[in-house]
Amino acid sequence: MAALTPRTATTCTALAVLATLTLTPAYAADDPSEPPGTVTSAPPPEVDANSPGLKLADGATLASAKVLDIKSVVEDLGGEERREDTNQNVTFALQAEVLFPKNSSKLNPEASSRIQAIADEIKAQKPTTVRVFGFTDNLGSYEHGKTLSKARADIVHDQLAGSLGSNVTFEVRGYSEDYPIADNSSEEGRRKNRRVEVSFPRGATASEDGKGTASGAGGELS
Repeated sequence: MAALTPRTATTCTALAVLATLTLTPAYAADDPSEPPGTVTSAPPPEVDANSPGLKLADGATLASAKVLDIKSVVEDLGGEERREDTNQNVTFALQAEVLFPKNSSKLNPEASSRIQAIADEIKAQKPTTVRVFGFTDNLGSYEHGKTLSKARADIVHDQLAGSLGSNVTFEVRGYSEDYPIADNSSEEGRRKNRRVEVSFPRGATASEDGKGTASGAGGELS
């Protein structure tokens, strides 16, 4: 899996400057309300700049601004491969069609090299916990999607574990059509939702610019 070039990738960096916010590491619970590290493509809420609730009281002053987090996203133009870096975590989103035949959990011939590139990144950052989550679109039954998404997450886990050894603890989940990141009413959106995500805490040895290879996964019926 080669690094994305400027002609095939777009990078956006968002600086969240807020007064107070408590950030906690995203680890999966037995029944998480939302998969840790999941991102959404939904537009941000509109804010009325003239709202009375946004105005300071007489004599009040703003606290000093603090940069709480920096997010860098690298995605190829087709959205097949995506890498997201924050100060705390690294997430690879792999569209299922890049890794698997349609409606299958058997890896494509080229999938091993893509997964190995992620394993190399994990080795470089030295996390002790890695999360592997599978997702589908909303086609087909929910239970079929649950089985397929978990089977795909298991296969990616097996490939990673073979390279990383016993020093890493894995959290593996299959979420079926839950937690979509795009609109399931179009094939483009469904393709983005059919994915496997690999995420892990960002290590001290990580590059500061958040650049790297993104790994793709593509889709089938959910």
